[in-house]
Amino acid sequence: MSATWTMTDGWVVVPVWISALALLVALAVDRWAGEPPVRVHPVVWIGHFLGWAGRWVQSHTRPTPSSSPDFKAFWLAALVWCAGAAICLIASLALQQGVMALPVTLGAVPGSLLAALFLGLALKPMLAWAMLRSEVQAVEQALDPAQGGGLAAGRERLSWLVSRDVSALSESQVRESAIESLAENLNDSVVAPLFWFAMLGLPGAALYRFANTADAMWGYPGVYKSHNWAWAGKWAARADDVLSWLPARITALLLAIVGGGINLKKLCIEARRTPSPNSGWPMAAMALNLGVCLHKPAVYALNEAGRAPGRADTVRAIALASKVAQALVLSSGVALIFIATGSSSWM
Repeated sequence: MSATWTMTDGWVVVPVWISALALLVALAVDRWAGEPPVRVHPVVWIGHFLGWAGRWVQSHTRPTPSSSPDFKAFWLAALVWCAGAAICLIASLALQQGVMALPVTLGAVPGSLLAALFLGLALKPMLAWAMLRSEVQAVEQALDPAQGGGLAAGRERLSWLVSRDVSALSESQVRESAIESLAENLNDSVVAPLFWFAMLGLPGAALYRFANTADAMWGYPGVYKSHNWAWAGKWAARADDVLSWLPARITALLLAIVGGGINLKKLCIEARRTPSPNSGWPMAAMALNLGVCLHKPAVYALNEAGRAPGRADTVRAIALASKVAQALVLSSGVALIFIATGSSSWM
């Protein structure tokens, strides 16, 4: 197995096999240990920074949207976003550089294995498949009268998962929202961070997680929680759109493959029905796989001819998303085997 690494302009390029093993470590830790404690969770730190920075930006933002652009709010938010992104990139790059020094100091085999372990542990907080699956299951359990739940409990649990107003949702709409969130966050919390890790290493995953968190906290088209994000949130929303563009389509393709039988032409048509350029892709793939309609009242309807989702559809949706996660594990394993059989030396 080749453990050769190279230097590019002074920076270590992580070998493919170490990246693949690190990905397996991250997914294994996610599966068996879940999320790190809040006090040491990097995404929580990102959220605290964005909360503080958002309050500062809002102090310079018009309180309500108007017909004229608020360029001051836009550029202040953009500058703060860039500063936060730079901090994430510098910190994650320094961590990756330190980890990749281990093969030099400890020797090729033990140092490379430790590098993969530590890199995987650093990558884990950038993804959250186990938590996502657990939260969607919790919504379905809260809806179940046999477990002491009902519509009110389902709405309450859904409010932990989505930002929309859930107070008037029917049982079917609660279930639709949970399945939509599962599909959309399969990209945001699993596929996209791993895609950017594969492309740019730990800094790529950290940058994506920062951008996605900023979009979740700032990327609203108008007033949200008494704050006007119409212009202050535009940069964060567009940055997330750019970084999620290809991963969202990969997620949809993976769902189509593991589900089987999806007409790709119809998928392309349905995916474009949402205002977001990206979220419609995994949601449409999920709707077509399940044969259900997923809709947001007065905004969009995906697979409009489909039936209303039932409890079994939530279970199947989770199973389909799990198969996508398993496919990522399999692809990493195949990469490791391919590299191992294609080389006769470690160095």
